[in-house]
Amino acid sequence: MAPLPDFLRPLVLSGPSGVGKSTLLQRLFAEFPDKFGFSVSHTTRAPRPGEEDGKQYFFVTREKFLELRKEGAFIETAEFSGNFYGTSFQTVREVQDKGRRCILDIEAQGVRQIKATNLNPIYCFISPPNLAALRDRLQARGTETEASVTKRLATALKEVEYAKEPGVHNLVIVNDDLNRAYQLFKQVALGEEVSGDKLPPLDD
Repeated sequence: MAPLPDFLRPLVLSGPSGVGKSTLLQRLFAEFPDKFGFSVSHTTRAPRPGEEDGKQYFFVTREKFLELRKEGAFIETAEFSGNFYGTSFQTVREVQDKGRRCILDIEAQGVRQIKATNLNPIYCFISPPNLAALRDRLQARGTETEASVTKRLATALKEVEYAKEPGVHNLVIVNDDLNRAYQLFKQVALGEEVSGDKLPPLDD
C-alpha cells in the first residue's frame, strides 16, 4: 500500500511537559518500529553516562553549534540551563531518506521558529483536559519539586495560549484517556484524515 500523501511530511508534536507526549511516542514506535524516526538533536551539553554521540544527541562544542546556527543548519534552536539544543535540516532529511516519517518533539518556542522555515510539517498539539490533571501528572513523576511544578504549569498556560491562535496547529488531541488519545495520534502519524479535539479552556 502506497504511503498517504501527508505521510512523509514531518510531524511536529508539541504540548506541555507532563501531558503524555513521550508515552504516545513510545507506543507508536513500539507498534510501528520501521515507519517512523526521530531527528537526533545537536546539543552543547556534556554527554551523560551511557549516552552515545549520534544516538541520543550530536554532542558539539558551543563554538561549533554557533557556527552551524550561523550557517542556517538548524530548523530550530533553544537554550536551556545554559546549553544550546537544535534540530538540523540534515537529520530530518536522513530520516526521510529511509522512507520513514520524521517526528519532532518540539517546545512552543521551536514551533514558532519552524513556522519561518520551508519544512512544511503537520503540527499536532497534545493538550491536557485541565490544569488539575496536568498538575497531578507532574507530581506523580516524583522528580518535580513544588516550585518546578508551578513553573511548568505557568509555561503550560503560555503554550496553550499560543495553541489557541488560529492556524498554529493542524490538529489538537486532548489526552483525557490514553487509549483514545493514542488511537487519534496513531491515525495522524499514519497520515490519515482525522477530526481532532477542541482545545479545552485551561483556566482552572
